[in-house]
Amino acid sequence: MACSSSCSSTTLSKCSFQQLDGRNLLLPRRRLRLIPAITRWNSSSSPSLLSHHISDDSNLHTRKHFQLKSSNGFPPPNAVSSTKEPSAAGSEEMDATISITVVGASGDLAKKKIFPALFALFYEDNLPEHFTVFGYARSKMTDEQLRNMISATLTCRIDQRENCSDKMEQFLKRCFYQSGQYNSEEGFAQLDNRLREKEVGKLSNRLFYLSIPPNIFVDVVRCASLRASATIGWTRVIVEKPFGRDAESSGELTRSLKKYLKEDQIFRIDHYLGKELVENLSVLRFSNLIFEPLWSRNYIRNVQFIFSEDFGTEGRGGYFDNYGIIRDIMQNHLLQILALFAMETPVSLEAEDTRNEKVKVLRSMRTLTLDDVTIGQYKGHKKGDRSYPAYTDDPTVPNNSVTPTFAAAALFIDNARWDGVPFLMKAGKALHTRRAEIRVQFRHVPGNLYKRNFGTDLDKATNELVLRVQPDEAIYLKINNKVPGLGMRLDRSDLNLLYKTRYSKEIPDAYERLLLDAVEGERRLFIRSDELDAAWALFTPLLKELEEKKIAPELYPYGSRGPVGAHYLAAKHNVRWGDLSSDD
Repeated sequence: MACSSSCSSTTLSKCSFQQLDGRNLLLPRRRLRLIPAITRWNSSSSPSLLSHHISDDSNLHTRKHFQLKSSNGFPPPNAVSSTKEPSAAGSEEMDATISITVVGASGDLAKKKIFPALFALFYEDNLPEHFTVFGYARSKMTDEQLRNMISATLTCRIDQRENCSDKMEQFLKRCFYQSGQYNSEEGFAQLDNRLREKEVGKLSNRLFYLSIPPNIFVDVVRCASLRASATIGWTRVIVEKPFGRDAESSGELTRSLKKYLKEDQIFRIDHYLGKELVENLSVLRFSNLIFEPLWSRNYIRNVQFIFSEDFGTEGRGGYFDNYGIIRDIMQNHLLQILALFAMETPVSLEAEDTRNEKVKVLRSMRTLTLDDVTIGQYKGHKKGDRSYPAYTDDPTVPNNSVTPTFAAAALFIDNARWDGVPFLMKAGKALHTRRAEIRVQFRHVPGNLYKRNFGTDLDKATNELVLRVQPDEAIYLKINNKVPGLGMRLDRSDLNLLYKTRYSKEIPDAYERLLLDAVEGERRLFIRSDELDAAWALFTPLLKELEEKKIAPELYPYGSRGPVGAHYLAAKHNVRWGDLSSDD
């Protein structure tokens, strides 16, 4: 908790905790004043730590070449800056610094995504002037060994290769390593000592990225809160999914984390919310007059959220078998995109306004039942001279596993805008192609003068808006037009915005956007606890029924388009999957 010195001992607990997490802490273009106070990670537990409250003043000077800007396009109200701040005595100035600790630094996620994302942010001057990166894990490693491990995965932006080696060397010099057990207070105390060495004389802010299994989240947060939280400035924690396995375990995880953290300090990351096309979804809708009036049951016939991978578990089935495709993809990635798609217009781009609207969507949705879902599991398949393994051929998967590797679901939102519109999801592994996309199929034109030119298949005349999230990011609109010539022959064509053709700049990785937002205190793309509760409430009854009844999934060949049951599910709602059309 961070409170001004005017708070009495009897009112101290009522003072705003948000100051610790960075609200009004380091504001661009404002001078900040340190006021001594007592702080904790959480006011209800953990020993108190000496901290300072940062209050507003004016005339804060920023680096000329560095402007803080979050994913909503504006400097966040609680960003960390690289500016000099007045000291507590008010007579000397103090630099602000941020220490980023990657817990689980030797794991695949850290090596393949987190460290490269941090380097990319540094490479394009999107990190503050003063920052340090620490790796923390159980593996014994020196600073130099960590740097060698990181350097093997770093890449430079396509348009700025000339100074790549220099920038890489500068970044690696800021990377350090501390080994320790995840449940060891002593290990985090040692980390704290090393962090203090790098932060000496500076206003410290600390960001912890938990790139670890969820069963040790609470141990790490407890140890870090007691031994390695910031004594001045803010402390934030990025938590990777999965956030529990159902409503009960998710709720217990949230309650345990909140023994040591306030909600504003917890950044639950879903990397799909950081993808360029998902970010562009609200821009497309809310800044184009041609789309917003059509965004309702009056004009939209159905919406499809499609995720497919052309590979199986590939030796990682042990983890996957404990969760399955519904928990791994649908309950988080696809449902979050659905909430962004279907929400009402927020009153502003502030994080809480957007998240409030998403929660309203989730709470308006019908709970899923077995009749709303079809599940599948890929089986072995031979094509030519090549044999493809079945899911249960994975040595880490039990031979009798009924865990689905494919699922399709029909969801409905019971509100005035979307009443009766089917929202279809499907997600699967070992399918014929790799893709993630949103497909909006509009209603048929009433009394279409040209319906005889399309024959009896009116779906061929359906306008469809497609947002291809990956690969080859694109937005295209399927329209009907006349083929040039003397006859009246109609054709279905695309108005196509292909990003790699239109924009020469490389699209940033989703982790870059989300890490930058976490540094700057922008929470719009992170999941709030009530969002998580609403999402689990939607899926938990279905998941329990599937597991209690041990529903056997329909088998489908590796590399196929998935189980036949997905087509029956779509047909039941008078829908045809858009990604199966011959012209797609």
